[in-house]
Amino acid sequence: MTTDNQPIDRVRAWVDESRRIVVLTGAGISTDSGIPDFRGPQGVWTRNPAAERLATIDNYLADPEIRRTAWQNRLHSPAWHARPNRGHEAIVALERRGLLHALVTQNIDELHQIAGNSPELVIEVHGTIRRAMCWSCGRRYPMHEILERVRAGEDDPACSDCGGILKSDTISFGQALVPQVIDRAMRVAAQADLLLAVGSTLQVFPAANVVPVAKEAGARVVIINAEATGMDDLADVLLTGAIGELLPAIVSDAT
Repeated sequence: MTTDNQPIDRVRAWVDESRRIVVLTGAGISTDSGIPDFRGPQGVWTRNPAAERLATIDNYLADPEIRRTAWQNRLHSPAWHARPNRGHEAIVALERRGLLHALVTQNIDELHQIAGNSPELVIEVHGTIRRAMCWSCGRRYPMHEILERVRAGEDDPACSDCGGILKSDTISFGQALVPQVIDRAMRVAAQADLLLAVGSTLQVFPAANVVPVAKEAGARVVIINAEATGMDDLADVLLTGAIGELLPAIVSDAT
């Protein structure tokens, strides 16, 4: 964590002055909850580049073996045992103060909602692991129902309605984003008076575009991350270090 408290004090004052704070979160906020990120030094894809194939929609749809591996990975995902950490709780504190305008997240773990953020404020640009969906007919299922079928011996479960391929209700590589979700994320970014980008490398688009959109609309931009990001030059303040320490520090008056 930075030893210079001046930037933290400055951001804390900005939080106190703000009325429409928008927070963008990436995988880095959930690492303290035991969920590894993807592109960090110990990230899932950094350590095992072949794992990225599992997240590519064309490969998933074409190869039953990839689907079987993916279902086993979902079955044993650390997300099922993860609990919100101090970073998540700090964002809940912002909402309790009435300062949180929206929470745009690249994460699929739903730890923000579990921590206590209102679902209507959370914009999940990459979907959620806690639902499954049929690629053919679009039916959604609670993920736990499908995982029970996997535990019972179905290694590549199919849709109960149409027999189509099931996957998690998340956005895979090569899969179209939901336009309404992205439009909403950009709209709230343009309404922000303070944008906090937390735990994101800011290299995945279009979600990362909330930063320049907010900046161009006149918002102050604060980037909080353990390492450099692709948009550090847009930050009014950079806070580099442990998110679970830095984020509570800038909202410390919220509790």
